Amino acid sequence: MKFGFVDGHRQVWPVRVMCAVLGLSSSGYYAWRGRPESPRSVANRELTENIRLIHAESSGCYGSPRVHATLRRHGRRVGRSRVERLMRRAGLRGLAALPRRARTTNSRHGYPIAPNRLARNFEAAAPNQVWLADLTYIPTGEGWLYLAAILDMHTRKIVGWSMRQTLHTEIALDALNMAVERQRPATGLIHHSDRGIQYAAETYRLALARSGITPSMSRKGDCWDNAPMESFFHTLKAERVHHRVYATRD
Repeated sequence: MKFGFVDGHRQVWPVRVMCAVLGLSSSGYYAWRGRPESPRSVANRELTENIRLIHAESSGCYGSPRVHATLRRHGRRVGRSRVERLMRRAGLRGLAALPRRARTTNSRHGYPIAPNRLARNFEAAAPNQVWLADLTYIPTGEGWLYLAAILDMHTRKIVGWSMRQTLHTEIALDALNMAVERQRPATGLIHHSDRGIQYAAETYRLALARSGITPSMSRKGDCWDNAPMESFFHTLKAERVHHRVYATRD
């Protein structure tokens, strides 16, 4: 590692000076530099270049888990810890989400609250058995843009979504209608959300009933009861919302 540091900085400081400071011999460094590169070192160098490319294509968003997943999709069988180690050496890291700055859940209402039928069982044997719903916000130069989304628990895909300037019930209804029209779910699907007024409102409950969908709601103030949906929004914010500015809602 010390010889590697000397080699990487030989255009900055004289080799003799660095060797003296690090307690190395100059002859030892030149002997090390003259050895042929090991197969493992060659493989790491090539893998690092692939990692740099994937990281750049993600606009610097991807951390080691997503870089590793992308490599595996491309047929590269490599350990996640190795990817993490090489990224650390190369000074590559993913973007982190910023803290919340606005609230989207208003549970202070007199509408009925559905029981928590999901009970954190985030498994579904097939599509259109369990849907998760939630709302979030996106800051723009014109003010907040609100986003409602519905995620299928089995496929982990967004099956319905809507964006509006306000948090009225219509934004959640638009997302639900899109999901129903696209997926045509059979009776018995469980729709899980928080206790927000958008999901508890009579118009939303009637829309669920018309489609034979059973409502389920998280416990009060417990975001972990809807963890996969929270995770999706976290990823969305880190990769496409934070660290950039949208001038308009459009």
